[in-house]
Amino acid sequence: MIFLNNIEYPIVLDELKKNYDKVEALRGISFKIKKGEVFGFLGPNGAGKSTALNILTGILKPTSGNSYIFGKESKSIGKDIKEKIGVVFESNNLYQRLTGHENLKFFADLYGIGNKKIDELLTFFELDFAKDRQVKSYSKGMKQRLLIARALLSDPELLILDEPTSGLDPQSVEIIHQAIESFAKQKKTVLLSTHFMEEADRLCDRIAFINKGKIVTITPPAVLKSRYGTKVLEIIIKNDDSLSVNLDEIFDKRQFKIEKDKIIIELDLKNDQIGKILETLNNNSEILSIHTREATLHQVFLELTKE
Repeated sequence: MIFLNNIEYPIVLDELKKNYDKVEALRGISFKIKKGEVFGFLGPNGAGKSTALNILTGILKPTSGNSYIFGKESKSIGKDIKEKIGVVFESNNLYQRLTGHENLKFFADLYGIGNKKIDELLTFFELDFAKDRQVKSYSKGMKQRLLIARALLSDPELLILDEPTSGLDPQSVEIIHQAIESFAKQKKTVLLSTHFMEEADRLCDRIAFINKGKIVTITPPAVLKSRYGTKVLEIIIKNDDSLSVNLDEIFDKRQFKIEKDKIIIELDLKNDQIGKILETLNNNSEILSIHTREATLHQVFLELTKE
């Protein structure tokens, strides 16, 4: 067992393993999350993210190893610990026939919280205009915002979010991002599982990549992009009669993408043939734009999770 101060490290995973018959879903993962940190948990589908989160929140039992929340084993946390945690999983477990206000009121009464907190959250998540409508009439984005508002009702010290913005409209994504940032500014802790690379880059202090049940790396986003990403030169040329060169003879198929009226070419900035390539394209096509692009977490994700 890892002995750590439970105030300094609200979440600790210690050699966590989970087997389903002959399938090893988790193969001994370990990490600790500092107080006040936004910690990203990334990986492809089936990598073990949901299994780890279900064990951490006490839904599943591990085959071996342990997980701790505020120093208590996840499988035996009591009401005192649960009240410090806000959890939002992908599944929508709102009461569909109740209004938005009634959904929050039901849980607020359990915590002894008054209407003022409810109204503040409905306003922050831009749901006050629909607070008296049944939740079954809400859009997906509205329902997700209500779920996160509900998780924040008890003023928790820790938020555990599983794909909080999956499939949402840009407005809902921005509101949820602002909520996470506001929560983090209070020196509270967030564990965020996401497939949205821009989200992880914007919000996370550190990111753990998991693949095939093993942690690949735990690193700040900027370091990941520097270590695994590649700065790219993007060249966009017109896709019309001005093109008089066979791109297959110059580029690998992964280096260019043909769209209706343009062709997007991406080159590693370290490519020592860039000058020659630009000259060829300039003589045999109409160049629309040229610009450099920084490394992205999308590149890192593909690099770290490939076979």
